[in-house]
Amino acid sequence: MKATSAAFIKSSFTAADWPGGPLPEIAFMGRSNVGKSSLINSLLSVRGLARTSSTPGRTQSLNFFLINERFRFVDLPGFGYARVPKAIKSGWGEMVTSYLAKRQQLVLSIHIVDSRHEPTKLDLQLHEWLEHSAKPRLIVATKSDKLSNNELRESLGRVKRVFSKDRVVAFSAKTKRGRDEVWRAIESALADFNHVGLD
Repeated sequence: MKATSAAFIKSSFTAADWPGGPLPEIAFMGRSNVGKSSLINSLLSVRGLARTSSTPGRTQSLNFFLINERFRFVDLPGFGYARVPKAIKSGWGEMVTSYLAKRQQLVLSIHIVDSRHEPTKLDLQLHEWLEHSAKPRLIVATKSDKLSNNELRESLGRVKRVFSKDRVVAFSAKTKRGRDEVWRAIESALADFNHVGLD
């Protein structure tokens, strides 16, 4: 699969503002500055559709994108940046938790980690929470081009031990490593959704 069209729909700061309709959704989540926007832009082969920022914690909303006129990507706020005001972080947490727990259109949660570093306590907490969801999950280890082959092998071994129940993909926005594999996971989730449909 590949993206033949991609368009920004809206930024939503409350659940009441989420797009309606039955289109399936793929959610992207991870710590601030882990490469989430770069992953989305690479998958879509569109530069700058999902905005990247050198300022961690900049994304404060759920950002919805229409892909191929038949499904959506959802860019969730980055988590874990200490300088974001506590009240705002609390609001993000409530909104994201509500989305992940209640959104019927959600068919795949893509949890993004930095391949150069050990999964953090926040990564583990998010993963533990997601394990209680019946939705399929995919772990994407970004920035793999920054590591040598041996370093990447060791890094993926650590990530797979931590997230032992989930599929792990090494990804690089620069070299495109892992892009086809991520698309295959998305295509599989969409096929399952189209077979079952909404309740």
